[in-house]
Amino acid sequence: MDRIDGFAPIGAYGVIGDGRVAALVAADGAIDWLCLPDLSGPAVFAALLDPERGGSFELRPRDEFTAQRRYLPDTNVLETTFTTADGVIRVTDVLTLQEGRLLPWVELVRRVEGVSGRVDVAVRVRPRFDFGRLATRWRTERGYPVARGGSTAVSLVTDGDCELRCEGDTLTTTVSCAEGSQRLVCLVGVDDEPLVFPHLDQIGTRIGRTADFWRQRASAMRYDGPYRDAVVRSGLALQLLISQSSGAIAAAATMALPERIGGSANFDYRYQWVRDASFILDAFMGIGFQAQAHASFTALQRATNRTHPRLQPMFRLDGDPRLPDETLDLRGYRDSRPVRIGNGAAGQLQLGNFGDLLDTTWRYTNDGHVLDTSTARRVADVANLVTALWTCDDSGIWELRRSQRPYTSSKMACWLTLDRAITLAEDDHVPKARAEHWRRERDRIHRFVEQHCWSQRRGSYIFYADADDALDASVLLAARMGYPASTDRLEATIDAIRSELGAGPFVYRYSGTQSSEGAFLACSFWLVEALALVDKVEEATELMDQLIGAGSDLGLFSEEIDPTTGTLLGNYPQGLSHLALINAALVLQRA
Repeated sequence: MDRIDGFAPIGAYGVIGDGRVAALVAADGAIDWLCLPDLSGPAVFAALLDPERGGSFELRPRDEFTAQRRYLPDTNVLETTFTTADGVIRVTDVLTLQEGRLLPWVELVRRVEGVSGRVDVAVRVRPRFDFGRLATRWRTERGYPVARGGSTAVSLVTDGDCELRCEGDTLTTTVSCAEGSQRLVCLVGVDDEPLVFPHLDQIGTRIGRTADFWRQRASAMRYDGPYRDAVVRSGLALQLLISQSSGAIAAAATMALPERIGGSANFDYRYQWVRDASFILDAFMGIGFQAQAHASFTALQRATNRTHPRLQPMFRLDGDPRLPDETLDLRGYRDSRPVRIGNGAAGQLQLGNFGDLLDTTWRYTNDGHVLDTSTARRVADVANLVTALWTCDDSGIWELRRSQRPYTSSKMACWLTLDRAITLAEDDHVPKARAEHWRRERDRIHRFVEQHCWSQRRGSYIFYADADDALDASVLLAARMGYPASTDRLEATIDAIRSELGAGPFVYRYSGTQSSEGAFLACSFWLVEALALVDKVEEATELMDQLIGAGSDLGLFSEEIDPTTGTLLGNYPQGLSHLALINAALVLQRA
């Protein structure tokens, strides 16, 4: 793996996690991203965004090496094999669990095993608390090296004789590993809690038991259709984004990774998005993640209840609607600035979110579950609100910050809101007093879309009502939501989107983005799903075959991709990309 001016390619990272935090491990042995005390907290290691000021945890052979890596089968435990002229070592990276549950502390373990010969391993730990905004200095406490920044503290626990050297904010050591030997290097982290120094034998035991936990999760997947390996890896990747404490799922493990190298579209995705909700429920129920589906649905209901009847697009993982919106004084990934923390889109009106919320609710009940009284009332309130709001312009699914318009996909989602509310009322899940009003407004929305959002000249549904010729790939979701478009119109729209927004197997979000960002991977999988739903299964399968190979060597997908070079772009791993992959595979299985 070659770094460019200190930056590793996005696709060169493996990801490990414990349902609370996630770490990005580069193929050269550097952990360049870790936030504490949770996924959306301040970074302790952020070399991902600034190699000099961001901090990292490096463990690699001291001499020149080559590296090969993999996840242990059906786990989120990462294994990297380093080969040097003098020998071979195997490094296992894992964020450990205790019998499948979170430890009271974060325990990031790096086990080094000698495979052949003897290899000297260089270790360098450079924490930079709060994205480098807090001063860091190591000191010895109870015989262990400890670094503190604000309320956060980390320590390094090692086995055997190794000389630890502290120089300001950097801790270094060298570990020698011969054939048949094993060494442990463990980073322990806490926030506003006492700092524990775990016993080495217990750490070693937890490595194997954590791997067993992930294997149990993988074996619980109820999926034996096409692309099973990719579906299992996607399911495991999504597990890394789920908060064990709340059940919410983050959009991605990272922030500020650019949609174009050197560009300014660098957003923070470490929050839960209402938009993702129906995709999550569909995917999780489809692969047998029943408990996770229930947990994510409950987390969504708790969060949206805090702003009811207003519905904001995203929330913190604990359901808090208050998100920061600031920039950090960091270099940015390959000089892509600004580096944003928080998300300014939290205050937008996105009409599509109402459809996402009610579609999720419908899918939940359709799987045999029952709503509580307060949730049922809120669902009816949402439907009533949409009858008043659907004529408004909004920021759309793409969160366009200065372009409120009557977006076609938003209007279709308003249709979806009322259609699902009607069905829920008919099935006695929600109050039905205004069901006839919902029906009338639903039909009005349909007439509006067919009259104003279809271009006869273009032969396609267009980006927004009465637009000239602009197209939007999110309209592909019409087939998924069951929007009552004719097959001819759906097929014509698919053809138009492939022609204008397609780049090989990939699809850009909307007209004009080809020069400013990469192709959006979820849109590419939505195209697979749309093709299958209009009975073009062979085309859908050919496209899926190409897309599956577009991820990293570990099977992880980011938000976007450069269609020319295959370079992954945007935040990583991206939950929506993996959800779209799973849902496309499920549709192909049923086709």
